Amino acid sequence: MTAPQPTAQRMTAAPNPVVAVVALCFGGLSAALTQTMVIPIQSELPALLGTTASNASWVITATLLGAAVSMPLAGRLADLYGKQRVLVANAALLVVGSLVCAMTSTLMPMLVGRTLQGFAMGFIPVGISLMREFTPPHITATAIAAMSATLGVGGAIGLPLAAWIADGHDWHLLFWVSAALALVVLAATVFLVPHIHDAQPGRLDVLGGLGLAVGLVTFLVGVSKAHDWGWDAASTWAAIVGGLVLLVAWGLFELRQADPLVDLRTTARPQILLTNVAAVAIGFGMMAQSIVVPQLLEMPAVTGFGLGQSILAAGLWMAPAGLMMMLFAPVSSSLIGRLGAKRTLMIGATVLGAGYLVAVALMGAPWQLLVASCIAAAGVGIGYAAMPTLILDTAPVREAASAVGVNALMRSVGTTLAAAVMATMLTSSTQSVAGIALPTKGAFQACFLVGALAAFVGVAIAATIPRRGRDRADESAVPAAAELG
Repeated sequence: MTAPQPTAQRMTAAPNPVVAVVALCFGGLSAALTQTMVIPIQSELPALLGTTASNASWVITATLLGAAVSMPLAGRLADLYGKQRVLVANAALLVVGSLVCAMTSTLMPMLVGRTLQGFAMGFIPVGISLMREFTPPHITATAIAAMSATLGVGGAIGLPLAAWIADGHDWHLLFWVSAALALVVLAATVFLVPHIHDAQPGRLDVLGGLGLAVGLVTFLVGVSKAHDWGWDAASTWAAIVGGLVLLVAWGLFELRQADPLVDLRTTARPQILLTNVAAVAIGFGMMAQSIVVPQLLEMPAVTGFGLGQSILAAGLWMAPAGLMMMLFAPVSSSLIGRLGAKRTLMIGATVLGAGYLVAVALMGAPWQLLVASCIAAAGVGIGYAAMPTLILDTAPVREAASAVGVNALMRSVGTTLAAAVMATMLTSSTQSVAGIALPTKGAFQACFLVGALAAFVGVAIAATIPRRGRDRADESAVPAAAELG
């Protein structure tokens, strides 16, 4: 691998680090809310786009796939060409993707725009890795915690915001609002985020990027479409198995590269590997409530357990959970400082699991689900902040953004798995109401229990993470001086 130039472990603090942190967090929120912004109009998409329900479902899937590919790729580009430059590129993608969606009423342009919006999700891991370079030590942990929380907060806020906009307005307004937010993000990234000369020597592994993209997309398409195609369908398992085979082949190819897209030897270090495995479990736990709780809130009261809320009301009941994630960012940074990132991750996953157990017992009123969701969200806020800290404490500086990007990808894999599993569970046990098959109360309770199980598996995995910082060899390769542009 190309040897890095001697550089500094911590970059010079930015003149206005708090302003820069706020700008990055706003960018992360704006990118993340695109993940859920079309959910309130999901049932109307076939008519709005003049297509079938199966084809319309790709409007959501395309964004998930774009995000999965973008996170590790954006991280590597940031390490090679500079993090602030890649952040500007991600913000520009969000602008273009939002404008494409706002100006179309047909399927293919919509899928292009939604994919570009997904690509913009690379903003979050790159922003996390940049924060350590310009923030003074006393606010670094809180800044990273806040940026990490935007993955969940943006999605939680996007649902009620989109429901409010879609209620009585033209659906294109959703994307015009997204475009306006993206323009603000682009300007803030250019003028408020410090221009740090942090590019590392090396080359972009183009074949590795293509291989990772094809393997990931094939695998995640199989998982995300399993509910529509059927878990017993040959197409489902052809995609899942084929994707895994492609990813194994990609891994073997990367191990032979002098300058790989993802340094798998670094990723295989126990602290990074186990943190990434835990990220899948905790990402699964986070997404489960985002899928199950809104459906339970909107379930007709005639079922005997449904809460009969409108889409807008359900979104508003969910919104405080998103804010809870952000509120617990400073709590997480305090815990990391006192107990360490490993124990903080375990605490976060435990609180997440406890929130699901509360939901099993309290699902008879909207306020009860609000309490359960806020508990689970607090756990997500605590746990999500600890993961990038664990990664950054181990990964060489020259690979920091790439390593955080892979961790974000693992969370995304967990959320995709959760979406597929929850959808299957909710349709596997149904009752007929006015001739319509609706999930039973037991199906919802089973989903909550599976969410709790995933979170507690995350606790068990996190418990095995070794206490270890960067290797001394890596520290000697850390940059000794960097300049603000």
